Amino acid sequence: MNQITVRGIAPELEREIRRKAKATGKSLNKVMLELIGGSAGPSIRRNKPAGATLAGLAGGWSEKEAREFEDSVRVFEEIDEEMWK
Repeated sequence: MNQITVRGIAPELEREIRRKAKATGKSLNKVMLELIGGSAGPSIRRNKPAGATLAGLAGGWSEKEAREFEDSVRVFEEIDEEMWK
């Protein structure tokens, strides 16, 4: 991962960055990345690492696929009253 050192930050700006990090529960690094990324414009996006979300890691179903699965296993939810006598 790349690193950049920023020197000469005004004390007021540093306090504001630290305040924002504390208020949002984010790390200083995360706040700085958001600030820098926001000023760089929407054309520059930080790619999330593979597996950053469970769906990205394991995959996911569309609503149609989920409905089809639910329909296919519905028979297993039925109780056979005769078996329980």
